[in-house]
Amino acid sequence: VAEASVHRGFIYLTAGFFVCGWQVGFIMDHLPAYILDANLPASVAAWALGLIGFFNIIGTYGCGWLGDRYSRKYLLSLLYLVRAIVVAIFLVAAKTEASVLIFSAAIGLLWLGTVPLTSSLVAQIFGVQYLTTLFGIVFLSHQVGSFLGIWLGGWMFDATGSYTLFWIGSIAFGVGAAIIHMPITDAPVPRLQRQAA
Repeated sequence: VAEASVHRGFIYLTAGFFVCGWQVGFIMDHLPAYILDANLPASVAAWALGLIGFFNIIGTYGCGWLGDRYSRKYLLSLLYLVRAIVVAIFLVAAKTEASVLIFSAAIGLLWLGTVPLTSSLVAQIFGVQYLTTLFGIVFLSHQVGSFLGIWLGGWMFDATGSYTLFWIGSIAFGVGAAIIHMPITDAPVPRLQRQAA
């Protein structure tokens, strides 16, 4: 923990996972109400959540597969950036059944692809011996982000009567997460390099 707490990459991964929790918590909890506010039937909200779950299976598996072949930190940057773009397009698009379902499928592909990439990057940098402890800390950040995304999303809606500012904030957070993952040093820490030698 002491080693990780001063490693810039670990701090960035923890911050990025906070953003992931913020976004997915907000969407999962508030998307149905957002859809109903757009005067679409409740069945569309149900289909939206179902599509997110279904495409999450494909996206998470795909991200794990890609993470075995390409740079995990750059894949994470790309995932957060594409997630921000998908949200931005959805925010400005007309709210129709088709646009909601397309958004749900797209965001589902990006939903928890962060998990295999983030956890394997923690293992790559710090080794598997302390993976459960270190990824547990990173995951706690995700849960805090999720709580705040849900609670503050509701608070902002109550205060303004709209989710628009929160959607915009989620886009900005996504771009920020994309940026902070790029400079992560993903080489194993010196302790592991010495063990390998």
